[in-house]
Amino acid sequence: MSFAMDLLLLATSWAHVLLAPYTKVEESFNLHATHDVLMYGVGRNNLHKFDHNTFPGAVPRTFIGSILLAWLTSPVAYVASQWGLLSTKLDLQIAVRLVLATLNATGLMLIRRAVCRRFGRPTGLMYVLLICSQFHLPFWMGRTLPNMFALFPVNLAFYALYDRAPQSQYPARRSADVAFALLTFTAVVLRSEVVLLLAPLAVQALLLRHISFMRLIKIGFLSGMLSIILTVTIDSYMWNQWPLWPEMHGIYFNVYQGKSSDWGTSPVHAYFLSHLPKLLLGSIPLAILGAMSDNRVRALMYPPVLFIALISCLGHKEWRFIIYVVPLFNIAAARGAWWMVSRRKGGLFGRMMFLAAMGILALNCAITIVSTRASMANYPGGSALVAFNDQYADQHAVQVHISNLAAQTGASLFLQSRSPPYIPSMTAPATNDWVYNKTENLSPRDLTTSTPLTHLITESSVEFTRTGRWKLVDSVQGFSRWKWNLPRGGIAKVLEVPLHQWLSVLEMETNDQLHILERVK
Repeated sequence: MSFAMDLLLLATSWAHVLLAPYTKVEESFNLHATHDVLMYGVGRNNLHKFDHNTFPGAVPRTFIGSILLAWLTSPVAYVASQWGLLSTKLDLQIAVRLVLATLNATGLMLIRRAVCRRFGRPTGLMYVLLICSQFHLPFWMGRTLPNMFALFPVNLAFYALYDRAPQSQYPARRSADVAFALLTFTAVVLRSEVVLLLAPLAVQALLLRHISFMRLIKIGFLSGMLSIILTVTIDSYMWNQWPLWPEMHGIYFNVYQGKSSDWGTSPVHAYFLSHLPKLLLGSIPLAILGAMSDNRVRALMYPPVLFIALISCLGHKEWRFIIYVVPLFNIAAARGAWWMVSRRKGGLFGRMMFLAAMGILALNCAITIVSTRASMANYPGGSALVAFNDQYADQHAVQVHISNLAAQTGASLFLQSRSPPYIPSMTAPATNDWVYNKTENLSPRDLTTSTPLTHLITESSVEFTRTGRWKLVDSVQGFSRWKWNLPRGGIAKVLEVPLHQWLSVLEMETNDQLHILERVK
């Protein structure tokens, strides 16, 4: 049973990677940094080729996660290429994401084991079913957001804190040390908002005498100083700026200067009333029930709730900033779900509770299926570039411009398959002399007859084709919206509708979002 539960967590994370293999712009820094480390290594002579020199972003980000991910992916890519499973750069991108998904799935497996030990195997099973039935965490844990790099050490810290016997009041001394060292490292190196989670966990540990004040200070100081030395040394080298501490730079830019508000602000209650329900789906009422029914769960829930309250004080809010507490809420929800299904089935109340718990899981799955289906169609840039690579595979000296929308919706460096570099274990295609151009804000007047571009992938075809110099070759569709397709004609007619038509009652609409243009010769 334990193996089956772990396999389900891993299979769910892999399925989301394989169903939606492309990426969005918010993933691009770490994805392209991983690409560059894989292709060029980290030698000083090759640093000028890295993508961050051309597209640095608003603030510098750490390379530590990307370097580790590239190093972990390298042997996997070599073995996969020997077995014939990896032959293109897109395959390599999928391999990178599968490795990251495996790391985060491993973190969830460890928490699952801690749940089984502390609350029992049935609660562990409910924990797995709830996570796998949700959308956001399984979908994003294989994506190269900085938060997904931070998720793994945070989950390791949770495992260290909560892996103990059912009636144990204290974690092992060494486990507490490891947990607070990991959280400190994560806050210093990967995501600074984790300090707002570290604070209530530390206060709770002090109040419950899980750790002494002096020991906590010692662990925090040693871990913090080593983490600062690590990130300043590596990131100053990679960015060619000395000294550079990326997360401190991000705090100064986003919090002290208030620049994060340029990306929008949300009301103070947004995390509790909008983002958390979206992340947890049906786990919210189950988590409340779990906290009401078990004192151990209530103690576990204080730090994540305080974390969300603290981070709510910042104006700019995104669901990914609180993704770290989803596993803890799911522990509470699993406890609540097991309370419901463990009621005696002989009476009406017990049967109602069982059906309600199963209904919540079914509703989670339905929402996740709909969200996954929409996401599969929500990366037109990736679809367009792959289609373009295939359509002109036998042509040499192609120079294609990739528009802003295409670059933001999946046209990553890994999809530039007909242009160097390539990893040693990968065979270069016959045509590998293409140029992929990502000049921003290109207009028709910029494209004179002397411009070397031969093709365009653009969101607006009319302004180019009306010049007479370009012709439309193909269009790529993307997700637009969901619409209800309910049968009409009264109750009698509705009852006559075949079952297969009811399965299409919710219909996905798509529209043309990108166009492939070719220069008229």
